[in-house]
Amino acid sequence: MEKAYKLEFENEQTGALVVNCCGCSKTEPLHSFGPALKPHYMIHYILSGKGIFRMGGREYLLEAGSGFLIVPGQLAFYQADETDPWTYVWVGFSGSGAEDFVSYTGLSVSGPVFQSDRSDELYGSVRDMMEHNTCGLTNELRRNGQLQIFLSVIAESAGSQERPEEDKANRYVQRAVEFIRRNYCNPVKVTDIADYVCINRSYLYTLFQHSMGMSPQQFLTAFRLTRAAELLAATRLPVESIALSCGYNDPLVFTKAFKQMKGTSPSAYRKELQKGETRRNREYLRQVEDFISHAAKAEE
Repeated sequence: MEKAYKLEFENEQTGALVVNCCGCSKTEPLHSFGPALKPHYMIHYILSGKGIFRMGGREYLLEAGSGFLIVPGQLAFYQADETDPWTYVWVGFSGSGAEDFVSYTGLSVSGPVFQSDRSDELYGSVRDMMEHNTCGLTNELRRNGQLQIFLSVIAESAGSQERPEEDKANRYVQRAVEFIRRNYCNPVKVTDIADYVCINRSYLYTLFQHSMGMSPQQFLTAFRLTRAAELLAATRLPVESIALSCGYNDPLVFTKAFKQMKGTSPSAYRKELQKGETRRNREYLRQVEDFISHAAKAEE
C-alpha cells in the first residue's frame, strides 16, 4: 500500500515535451510496482527512505537523494524497503523530443539512476505542477515549463558525476551540431559554438577532427553552403537574400566560399540547374509527343 497524490493530464497540445502525470507517494513497507511496463518516460526522485529498483537486467539499491528513470517499453520493478520505506515524487512525460531530453540528462537504460542534493528544487517543480492541475493551455504550459526545470536540475547533477570520456566527447559534438543546425542562419562563430557546449575552442576542434574528420569551421561552412545550394535550387530568392539566410552578411564572401566548395558561382550554379531542368522538361515533352503519336497510329 501507499499514500499517493497522483495527477494525470489530458494535454490539449502535443509537442517536444509534455507532462503526462506527476505525483508524490509515501509508501508502506515493501510496497512495490511491477515487473511491468510504463507507456511513457517516468522519473522518480527519493525524498526519504530507501528501496530497490530493477531495469535492464540490473538491480540498484537507492536512498534519499537518488532517482531513477523508467523507459517506455522496458520492464521495470521497484520496491520500498521493509524497515525504512521511501517517499518520492515522480513525473511521467512524453513528446517528440522526450528521448533527446532524456539523453541530455545523461540517463539511459544502461545508466538509469542519478544522485542530486537539490531535493528542494526537484520537489518544488513537482509541487508546482500539481498546484497548476486544471485543464487549459495556460496551466499546461506551466507544467511543461516546470518539467524542463526538473530535467535541467537532473542534467546538472548528472554532469558532475563520472561518465566515460568517449560518451562525453560524443555528447559535446552532438550538441555542437544541433547548435549549428539551429543557428547556421545567424553570423555565429566557432567561439559561439564552443561557449554553448561549455568547452574551449581547441578541445572542440580536436573532437570534430576525431568525430567528423573536419574542423568545426569547416563543418559550419559546409552546412551553410549545402543549405544555400538547396535554396538556389528550390527558390528564386536573390543571391544576396540566400547569403543572408545562410549566415553571410557579405554576399562577396558568400560567393567566394560557394565557388570554393562547388567550383562555380551561386548564379552560375543556379543557371546550370535551370538548364538541366529545361532539358528534362524537353525530354519529358518529347516522350509525351511520342506516346500520343503511337496512340494515334494504333487507332488508324
